[in-house]
Amino acid sequence: MKSKVYFTKTITPEKVIEMYEMLGKPLTGKVAAKVHSGEDGNQNFLRPEFWRPVIDKVGATVVECNTAYDGARNSTEKHKKLMKKHGWTGCFEVDLMDAEGPDLKVEIPNGKVLKENFLGKNIVNYDSMIVLAHFKGHPAGGYGGALKQLSIGCASTAGKCVIHSAGYTDDQSIVWSHMAPQDTFCEAMADAAGTVIEQFKGNIVYVNIMCNLSVDCDCCAVAEDPCMKDIGILSSLDPVALDQACLDLIYASDDPGRAHFLERVESKHGVHTIEAAAELGYGSREYEMIEV
Repeated sequence: MKSKVYFTKTITPEKVIEMYEMLGKPLTGKVAAKVHSGEDGNQNFLRPEFWRPVIDKVGATVVECNTAYDGARNSTEKHKKLMKKHGWTGCFEVDLMDAEGPDLKVEIPNGKVLKENFLGKNIVNYDSMIVLAHFKGHPAGGYGGALKQLSIGCASTAGKCVIHSAGYTDDQSIVWSHMAPQDTFCEAMADAAGTVIEQFKGNIVYVNIMCNLSVDCDCCAVAEDPCMKDIGILSSLDPVALDQACLDLIYASDDPGRAHFLERVESKHGVHTIEAAAELGYGSREYEMIEV
């Protein structure tokens, strides 16, 4: 059976709520809202005011994890300051899931690359999750969407190092000199995404916003401005189908910036993360698009 992916060209905070409700999957218990807090200096990330209606709707706590590269988010102290500067703590209860150790170590018995992953330990405090992703390009993964929010996004600093190095190290002081080959890195992201999917056992939904379509991620302090016009909002219970549908919309676009965006995706074999996640059984690349 093909996965259902809902799509609308209308991008408003209120429409995000509708796209969540289309999924027919009410989130229960203590809910986590995984967002991208935005690197200091980044102009493209989606602000807390945009996400506020849907986060308030589900009664969620905003969750994030620290990064593994130099910047304003690679320590708890700095990240908390930036969350305040960017307005997150003014709008929501915020939880840096790896603010204090130890991390949650998760075994991956059937991974393509990784044998283990490290998640922000506070993830165990939540019963369900809404993954709110800004779909855009990415300098390492080619693109960033739902699968990246699950993998890199929910990994602790140590987990991010493990993913980027394909299990070589969990040490941020050496990880960048031991980067994995590109396809191996994509497979490690798929392995890591699966650990979060397994953690929530189906109590998880996904929303991708296709706007501010830069080739650079919201983790870039100096990011290119968007090269394509906004496309819309997509939602699904299947992160593989959701990210595939977003890429398919890019390929189908007649926007003159399409070639530049796709050069970033294709140069980093971005689709391989989707391929690997599908092969691991975390979703399907076959989907039914339902326009709202």
